[in-house]
Amino acid sequence: MHHASIRTANIHRAIAFYERLGFTVIERFTTGYTLACWMQGLGGRIELIQIPEPKPAPDAFNDEHYVGYYHLSFDLTESIRDLPTWLNDLKITFSKAAQQDPEQFNPLKILLEPTQQQIGDRVYEVTFIADTDGLPLEFIRVMN
Repeated sequence: MHHASIRTANIHRAIAFYERLGFTVIERFTTGYTLACWMQGLGGRIELIQIPEPKPAPDAFNDEHYVGYYHLSFDLTESIRDLPTWLNDLKITFSKAAQQDPEQFNPLKILLEPTQQQIGDRVYEVTFIADTDGLPLEFIRVMN
């Protein structure tokens, strides 16, 4: 896959958010009349596109009748030791950033605390957070 595209209400806040997750801007451009960029990190590439006059995104995580895009998932198996510690460190990072620059950052919104889930013959640690526009992001780590 080349990239996943994310429409955002504020590209500067979205860039700052994804940079805290480990992404780096690799290309800035305009698409039509709006700002956009590609970011690379966590084994993939995303495209952020700023939407003028945005409407709130549907609640894909909590609305059990929602159909469509659900979430992006990032495999942290090779880069972290355990998901609860990683998430706690991320909470601290966003909390400090929100204190230093409340216009740019909010405290991290956790949609699902780390939990274990068996899929097939593997057990995963799984957690969900929301990005700056409330879109769900999943982070997983293979336990066995």
